[in-house]
Amino acid sequence: MNKQAFNTSFENNNIEVALVALGKSIARWTDKGDQRVTAIPGLSLYRRDEPTQPTIIMYEPRICVIAQGAKRVLLGDDTYEYDAHHFLITSVDLPTVVQVIKASPERPYLGLILRLDQREISQLMVDSNLPGPRAQQSSRGMATGEVTLPLLTTFQRLIDLLAEPKDIPILAPIIQREIFYRLLVGDQGARLRQMASAGSQSQQIAQSINWLKGNFTQPLRIDDLAAKVNMSTSTFHHHFRAVTAMSPLQYQKWLRLNEARRLMLSENQDATTASFQVGYESPSQFSREYSRLFGDSPLRDITNLRQMVAVQTA
Repeated sequence: MNKQAFNTSFENNNIEVALVALGKSIARWTDKGDQRVTAIPGLSLYRRDEPTQPTIIMYEPRICVIAQGAKRVLLGDDTYEYDAHHFLITSVDLPTVVQVIKASPERPYLGLILRLDQREISQLMVDSNLPGPRAQQSSRGMATGEVTLPLLTTFQRLIDLLAEPKDIPILAPIIQREIFYRLLVGDQGARLRQMASAGSQSQQIAQSINWLKGNFTQPLRIDDLAAKVNMSTSTFHHHFRAVTAMSPLQYQKWLRLNEARRLMLSENQDATTASFQVGYESPSQFSREYSRLFGDSPLRDITNLRQMVAVQTA
């Protein structure tokens, strides 16, 4: 075996050892089917003992790392599958369909999510003299990257802080900063630099997404939204679709329908009241679009969700 092959084999073996250790740490702090928001800001741990049904959720800017198992994420017509050797990174808020595809009681899915801090990443770029992003066409706000040993060991040190709560306020920000640095200099660094660079097209689209999230009940004029982020209407529409895999109107519709679902499920509102509250003028149009997204009418969907919750809590 030549030196390069030996080094590669040694590195791969170390990665496997690090994955086993990370999985044990996640299992230590989670129970069966658990999702735990930890005492470390922005860090959540996940365990699933069987594959899950597809679930519609908003993926915020984050890195997702799996120690054991595999997951599938659908963004528009794109499919992203990742496992213990590949992380998933999201640079803007993206509506997705998520499913754990590999898990069992013997080998449960064990994963973690760390929220990305755009301000910290921007400051880190300045402090480290990292080059700004090259001018390029907008790309999807989601991608997979290859897991490295330094990244795994840094996450391990972050989770280890859960056993020393008094150290979290001081050490967690330092370790998170190291994670962001390793991402910036890794194979998805260009994507993060686009997100964190003032004036970049990705940041302009992120600004428009933030506006949509705060104003989705209002009528949407694409010309006005494009002007808010200093883009022409055609350029804005092109880059918005490139980043999110949907049009601004489709994005607004997703926000409206998911908020209506929450209002019906959590606040016991009827479909008509919820539809008006999220900005629909026609209950029949709301019902059609709701059924198209969630696969059932509002009444049947909410009834099924409540029955599922009752079974899980019984």
